[in-house]
Amino acid sequence: MAQYGFDLHIHSCLSPCAENSSQPAVMAGMFALSGFKIIALTDHNSCGNCAAFLKACEYYGLLGLPGMELNTSEEVHVVCLFETLEGAMDFSSTVYKSLPPVKNRKSIFGDQLYTDAEGTVIGEEEKLLISASGIGIYQVKELAESCGGFAYPAHIDRSSNSLISNLGLWDPDMGFSMAELSMACPEDFTLRKDLKGLRFVKGSDAHRIEQIPLSPVQFMDLDELSAAAVLSWLRK
Repeated sequence: MAQYGFDLHIHSCLSPCAENSSQPAVMAGMFALSGFKIIALTDHNSCGNCAAFLKACEYYGLLGLPGMELNTSEEVHVVCLFETLEGAMDFSSTVYKSLPPVKNRKSIFGDQLYTDAEGTVIGEEEKLLISASGIGIYQVKELAESCGGFAYPAHIDRSSNSLISNLGLWDPDMGFSMAELSMACPEDFTLRKDLKGLRFVKGSDAHRIEQIPLSPVQFMDLDELSAAAVLSWLRK
């Protein structure tokens, strides 16, 4: 068994609030330089850059996981991770169909760029990816699992787009066994009574290079370095 530093919540240039320089290959390379071994790409409401990201991670000797930061119909952000690219793309297709037909206004929100593993721009998404999807918070767990994935609410301590800020409390009927905390989460936040019994991870939510941590702040012990082992660790 070995110990691996991880970050399961990062973005690329497909997310409109990220920088155009945050290509999947660049983000993978910078996380490798910072000593991480396991990272997941979680762009807003899309897994469209995951194929390029996985190739870049392989090049840099990292284990990459395909994922998404889903924006539910309640405007709650949820990290969704998948064992396979195929499962991630099936999930992504379902989410995309549920998004409202609102076009991205680049002058306001920024570009939404698809790239290959070398960082070359190969396309641009016209539909606004940060819109609320048509998928409710009580649907997410089952939908992610149907695609071989695992889901948990993102940055629940934040004042916007978090489960606690938007819904007021944690409801066990949502089915989540884990939650993500931001890097700046207050130490006493997890003492809330409604969070008792939950497991927690932290995510950088890095949208640009300067937001990448200088070194890992959390580690997982795994018998093998694989997406299946990571998801098993998250589910345990």
